[in-house]
Amino acid sequence: MTKKIKVLIGDDTREFGIAAADVLRGMGFFCITRPKDGNILLDAIKDELPDVAILDLSMPNLDAIELMKKQSRMAVKRPVYIVTSPCDNAFAQKQAMQAGAAYYLIRPFDPKILGDRINELLGYDFLESSAPVLPTGRELSLEVVVTEMIHQLGVPAHIKGYHYLRSAILHCIEDSEMLECVTKLLYPTVADEFQTTPSRVERAIRHAIEIAWDRGDIETLNSYFGFTVNTGKGKPTNSEFIALIADRIKLRYREAVKI
Repeated sequence: MTKKIKVLIGDDTREFGIAAADVLRGMGFFCITRPKDGNILLDAIKDELPDVAILDLSMPNLDAIELMKKQSRMAVKRPVYIVTSPCDNAFAQKQAMQAGAAYYLIRPFDPKILGDRINELLGYDFLESSAPVLPTGRELSLEVVVTEMIHQLGVPAHIKGYHYLRSAILHCIEDSEMLECVTKLLYPTVADEFQTTPSRVERAIRHAIEIAWDRGDIETLNSYFGFTVNTGKGKPTNSEFIALIADRIKLRYREAVKI
């Protein structure tokens, strides 16, 4: 990638924020620091449009989870969120991931590890036609790939359809027969996972796609669906959306991701 990745660090103390920014700049990132305050960071995300935002789980005014939920309702670029916490709390980690975090780091940690994780998340470009350049010696997480694609397409993380859609795509990548029996097999499988009904899964996924189509970035949507979906008929169906993302990942990342 020729463009520097822009990283917003939600901490301007010398002990962490400034020290981490210095290390990340040495690794080639463009870094800015802001005080650890949810309202200030929400404004910074809106104004600075970072590619990555590093948030502490607990912050004054807005914690990381509420910040991500609020930002997802804004018509601005959504960064990749990395949430940090001094506690290894499984419930908090689950809440952060469901709210839209791509990664959860336990403090203290070496800032270089933070840089490595950013490279794993954004060290390749989904929108380039050439094969992605991935960090060497690392296994790329399939869930991270799917999550980042959904983020790029504008599906907000706070709605149920986001989680159902991600699960459906993952199931179809692992078992292509799921796409041949969406109503009878895929929706019931996702419904069992989330303890709901197939009809609710279908409606929630359709709603998620509608939001992405109405609020997502036009260029990004066209880069994915412009030659696949007839623009005259509007948004893709659930099956079209899931199939395209699943096939794209299979074809483009089979060498980097365990499929």
